[in-house]
Order: sequence, then structure tokens, then C-alpha cells
Amino acid sequence: MKTKTEKPVLTDKENLNEVVECLRENIPISSKKTETEKDLYNIIIGAAASADSIENTSNKLDKPYTGKTVRNYLVNNFQDFQELEAQINKTLKSKLPRGIRKRKHKLAIDINLIPYYGHPNESEKDYIYRSQAKSGTCSFYAYATIYASAKNKRLTLGLIGIKKSHTNVAIITYLLDKIDSLKIKFKRLYLDRGFYSASVIKWLMALDIPFIIPAIKNGKTGGINQYLKAKKSYKTRHTMNQGKDDEVTFPLWIVCKYLKGKRNKHGVEYLAFVAYKVDIRLDYIVEDYRRRFGIETSYRLKNICRIRTTTKNPILRLFYVGISFVVVNIWIYLFWSKISKPRRGSRLVYQDLFNLKQMLAFLTNTINQIYGVKKIVYIPQG
Repeated sequence: MKTKTEKPVLTDKENLNEVVECLRENIPISSKKTETEKDLYNIIIGAAASADSIENTSNKLDKPYTGKTVRNYLVNNFQDFQELEAQINKTLKSKLPRGIRKRKHKLAIDINLIPYYGHPNESEKDYIYRSQAKSGTCSFYAYATIYASAKNKRLTLGLIGIKKSHTNVAIITYLLDKIDSLKIKFKRLYLDRGFYSASVIKWLMALDIPFIIPAIKNGKTGGINQYLKAKKSYKTRHTMNQGKDDEVTFPLWIVCKYLKGKRNKHGVEYLAFVAYKVDIRLDYIVEDYRRRFGIETSYRLKNICRIRTTTKNPILRLFYVGISFVVVNIWIYLFWSKISKPRRGSRLVYQDLFNLKQMLAFLTNTINQIYGVKKIVYIPQG
């Protein structure tokens, strides 16, 4: 039987303090009293921990702040989109485990879409991103992240809110700028097929960044389809021309897989990848790219602790999304720095003792203890 440490390595109150103080230091909320700012963040974190709205969280707690009061503080404090974005990115980088900065890592860039319904007004329309139909709409609030996977440490290093005017090249450039201070070298950069274009490929090759992008097989003949006839995997080069100034020649890897009844299918399945300066075997590229889908896990974790809202204010939306990514980053920081032991080769991490839901339970229970939970309902007189 394994013995426990004599003293706890982390308590629920210490857990809440780590999150609240990190946010207060990097994304301050101006208020007349120091305690007011701490109370506001306790309520905000309580909403994130239960994946609920600010209003519902305020209503269930026995304290003097209503959801409207908290929201007014946020609206009055956060009025500049770029300034808030910079503060969120500073916060994401403030709690990183050792071994992230100044190292070589695999990184991924992806876009997270949150459905938008209705007709945007003048202050909203620049922040509405159009994409393929999903959840009954083609309009979305969109956020792009750059994400690192290093020794099972899956961390969001940068976040931007996408505007209608942003091109894919601009999105990549802004995200690379967000992590420039970390001095990270690229082992490989993974992008999804939405980034497959001549302008993106040309830009990444000019930056000399090793990258992998799935190639899109459009049409029945020509383009990528002309290479999908061989009986075994191979490498070639392809020239893409999407306009007078958008022509680029790049390495193209064609993977040939025999289905042999898999998914009740037979015959040959072809997969094509743009693979620039990638130092892996041809027969491993599919598995290597699939590992990139750890970023999808990151988005699922983010959704577990995303504050629910119906507001159409783009700045408040950015704040709520940023909070969720920050909470996940702090969780990773805590179990790598506290719920672990040094050993030869690498740290022994007891992640099963402190998963994300356990952290959120710590936050919820502590906040409930601080303010108490309402147990009585009164109907107003008169």
C-alpha cells in the first residue's frame, strides 16, 4: 500500500488562490476596494468552474454582488479588444511548467468556432467570422490558438480573437508574434486543412518553419487528384497556382492505405500532406498528424470550464473564452509543479489524483464555503 505525504501538497484554498491571484496580477479589474476585485474574480471563477453564467452563479451565492453588478464592472474595465487580448496572452504565459521556454516543441494552430445567431450591429459585425454551416448558422465568434505538446504537457501559449478582415496568413503571423518572447523553436507546426492555400504555404516556407498541412483533394481530375493513382506511398512535388501572385511549389507526400474491410470498406484510401522540412518516415506521417488532435482535447477541456453567456459584446466574449484557457493552463501548471515528484529521466506526475474536474470541484466548493449557498427563498411584499 502506497503511503501518503505527511503534508498536503495542494489544498482547495491554495488552488483558488493560485487562479485568482494569477488573474488579478495580469488582468486587473479596477475597483474601490481590494476585496471587491477579489470577490469579483471569485464569482467569475465560480461561473467558469461550474460552466454556468455569471448571473446563475451570483444568484446561488449568499453575497451582495448581483450578476448585473459583476457584468457592469467587466464592461467598464474592458473596453479595448486588443488590450484585453494582450492581457490574456500575458496570463497564458505566466503559469508555464519548466521545460517550455527556449526549447524545441511540436506546435499546432487551430480555430475554435462558437455559433452566433441573429444580425450583428455596427459594433459586432467586424468580429463575426463566416464559415461552413454548423449548429444551424454560418456565423461564428472565432478564436485562434497556438498550442504546444511537450512530454504530455498540452498548453495553450497564445490566443487571438479573429476579425472578419483577418486572413489565414494574418492569423498565423499574429499567433507567432504572441509566443515570440518564449523563444520556442519549431520541431513541427501542424495546421488543419482550412489553412491549405498557396499564400499560407508560401509564407511558412519563407519563414523556414517545418510544417504539415493536409492537402485538399478538389475535383475529379487535376490538382492533387492526379497523384492518387499509385499502389504505394511516395513523395513528389506539386505546384499550386491560385492567382498571379499566389503560385508555390512544395513537397507533397502521398500515403496509400489498403482498407482491407476497415469501416466495411475495401480498396485503396489516399491521404495527401504538404510536408515541409519534416524529419519523419513517410509511413508515419498519418499517425504523427493524428497526434496533433491533442488540440481537440484542449478545446473539450476548455468547454468544461467556459462561462455561459448570451451577450453579444465581443470583448466580454473574449474575456470569458480567455478565462477558460487560463484555468486549463493553471491546472496543468499545478499538477506538474505540485502533484509530481522528480525522478531520473523525467518527473513522475500523479495526474489521476488531480484531473481537471477535481480542480473545478475544488474551486466550486471553496467559493461556496466563502460566501455560502442560498438555502431560503423569499417573495417580496407589496
